[in-house]
Amino acid sequence: MTDVLDLAVELISRASITPIDAGCQTFITGRLLRAGFECEHLRFGAVDNLWATHGTEGPVLLLLGHTDVVPPGPREAWSSDPFTPEIRNGVLYGRGAADMKGSVAAFVIALERFVAAHPDHSGTVALLLTSDEEGDAIDGVRRVAEVLRERGQHIDYCITGEPSSKLILGDLLRVGRRGTLSATLTVRGIQGHVAYPDKARNPIHQAMPALLELTARQWDDGFESFPPTSFQISNINAGTGANNVIPGELQVLFNLRFNPTWSAARLEQAVEDVLRRHALEYAIIWQRGGEPFYTPDGPLRAAAREVLAAFTGTSPEESTGGGTSDARFIAPLGAHCVEIGPVNASIHKVDEHVSVVDLQALPDLYLTLIQRLLSGSEKSLR
Repeated sequence: MTDVLDLAVELISRASITPIDAGCQTFITGRLLRAGFECEHLRFGAVDNLWATHGTEGPVLLLLGHTDVVPPGPREAWSSDPFTPEIRNGVLYGRGAADMKGSVAAFVIALERFVAAHPDHSGTVALLLTSDEEGDAIDGVRRVAEVLRERGQHIDYCITGEPSSKLILGDLLRVGRRGTLSATLTVRGIQGHVAYPDKARNPIHQAMPALLELTARQWDDGFESFPPTSFQISNINAGTGANNVIPGELQVLFNLRFNPTWSAARLEQAVEDVLRRHALEYAIIWQRGGEPFYTPDGPLRAAAREVLAAFTGTSPEESTGGGTSDARFIAPLGAHCVEIGPVNASIHKVDEHVSVVDLQALPDLYLTLIQRLLSGSEKSLR
């Protein structure tokens, strides 16, 4: 096996179900210390975070990843144990193979090779790992970003190793992500008998016109490569279980995925304007998952485009689709962010896997990008 395959197998073997790290970061720290990196462990609550750097000047290039994985589901549904990595027909199977222990292993190998070849490199190369990406995302990169902001730490470029490719490695370059805003809305009425609606107030009936207006609204026309903002109701709950009782309360869960046309604060105001206009008696709890971010053309995006084109033989699709990622917490530090990683077809599924050929190619891909961005060649791309 190659270095990156050995390391990926080691990491997958550790059952680091979010927010547990299971020693992945400690193992990686040992390797990076031997390579000359300065390493700092930042633990918040039950979450482990690793901040490792080599160099002291700008520009700062960050490789961003996570060591936690989602639960494997029924073990008997897997063809092999999810935490006993197995290679079959040129494919590595195991929970986290694609999302994203394969990329983390490739990051580490690329960093080791870079500092060995360029011990006096310009700029700073950094690695940030968390065990809280697949969970609540509160004490992970979100919290570390607050620490870095307090220290005045600027990030110029960020490469996230999320599995972004669709069919072949490098066919898609993620250049931004939508923001996410969730809410729990409680509409209060007055419980009563269905035969005497004049003595009750039905919160379902009261809320329906407002919810219809929110779901039918065209929030915007999109933003550059971003799709229009989307309002989606994910759950509605009311009632006692009896069909002759008007409920006293209705609870609605909904989410907005939004482009840079909006901020979370402005969306909250727009939604509540509708609720108040319909004279609802309500309470709402907002959860801001992250603001949208977008990387315009510049050194990072140009370098990534050219490197991926060289690897695949064709220019990658440049996209802002998908859900969200921890890069949403790094972009506010001044960073241009892209996401490059393996094929995402099996992530979070039974028998998650990654192509061994793709995994072996990843360190060279990341290393080439690091060299382009920290060798001074990025100046020619401006």
